[in-house]
Amino acid sequence: MVRLLRPFGRAVTYTRVLHLFIAIVWPSMLLFIEEAWWTWVSAAVLLAPAGLIPAMRTVEGLQAKLLLTGHRHDSASADIVVAPSASWSDRGRLVVWLEARLVLGCATSTFIVQLMLASVDLALSAFGRDAEEGVLLYLDGHHWWHLLLAPVSLAVLALTVVGSGRIITALAHRLLGPSPAERLAALEERTEQLLERTRIARELHDSIGHALTVAVVQAGAARAAGDPSFTDRALDAIEETGRAALEDLERVLGILRESERPVGSRPTLTDADRLLESARTSGAKVDVDMTGPLETVPGPVSREGYRILQESLTNVLRHAGAVPVRIRIEVTDDALGLEVRSPLGADIPGPGRGSGLRGIRERAALLGGRARTGPDEGDWQVHVELPLG
Repeated sequence: MVRLLRPFGRAVTYTRVLHLFIAIVWPSMLLFIEEAWWTWVSAAVLLAPAGLIPAMRTVEGLQAKLLLTGHRHDSASADIVVAPSASWSDRGRLVVWLEARLVLGCATSTFIVQLMLASVDLALSAFGRDAEEGVLLYLDGHHWWHLLLAPVSLAVLALTVVGSGRIITALAHRLLGPSPAERLAALEERTEQLLERTRIARELHDSIGHALTVAVVQAGAARAAGDPSFTDRALDAIEETGRAALEDLERVLGILRESERPVGSRPTLTDADRLLESARTSGAKVDVDMTGPLETVPGPVSREGYRILQESLTNVLRHAGAVPVRIRIEVTDDALGLEVRSPLGADIPGPGRGSGLRGIRERAALLGGRARTGPDEGDWQVHVELPLG
């Protein structure tokens, strides 16, 4: 019983009926000119060209969101579009919506008014008072049992209120919902957002992970060396690496806070000198072989190449320590080749073990490239090829 009465405790039940009543306000004004059947036919004819106006979809969508969904910000509300009609398919569905809303609004308002009058007439008839002849019910005589029919009329009235509201809401989702093109655009936007979140997570992992690894290695080396000058150099390296990581963190947080705010350019392979210097100050002997015009590499490829190089150096420092590292960067007409080699020593366990290599492979795959990681002729190798076109 409580479940049956629950809809009548929700404001949206009554705003849906109001939505239907609004649909017949302006056609009802035509009744002041002449009360005839063609009045409603004329209203239906006038709605057809109105539905072809693109802005009408915005007007109807806003009304539907406000009155049919109860201010909810969920999938039920998202299924109703407020953008102007962008195609003839949208206009056609809007015309059908306007006609259906007029017909359902006319039928619902008639039934509600007549059922309310019928309930009053039944009560009056039961107490011996004459009732006017109604549209839905004709009462003959005065009988006490007419009073028993009044709750039935009220129950039908309640079903009409709830049922018509659910029908018009279902029609709104169907006729005012997004078109296939709009659904595809929304899906693409959602995919872009997920990819952006994944990219941000990777950048935080690479940047912060690199900074922490360099700081740990530098601090350990400075403590073991016991040389004040070496300790000063180590502290300078830790400070520089930490400052770069903070800049990356601030930029990423800016993207998360304000998606529309322009952000600074991400580092590219032309900025790789600070990575190499950071690795050298950590004790690693870095040898670089670079061929080809690095400045001609497209921005997305160069940025991902920078992150791959950063993660590769971080893995070397984390798992092998201060060892010789050979880096080869080759730019050809159609590809960027990046190779990082280091002696295959004892694997030093650490936090995030394995996630860095997975991130390298994911970055390469997103650009349509290939990545190989693992032992090779006594060395640990990271070899990546990224297409330039």
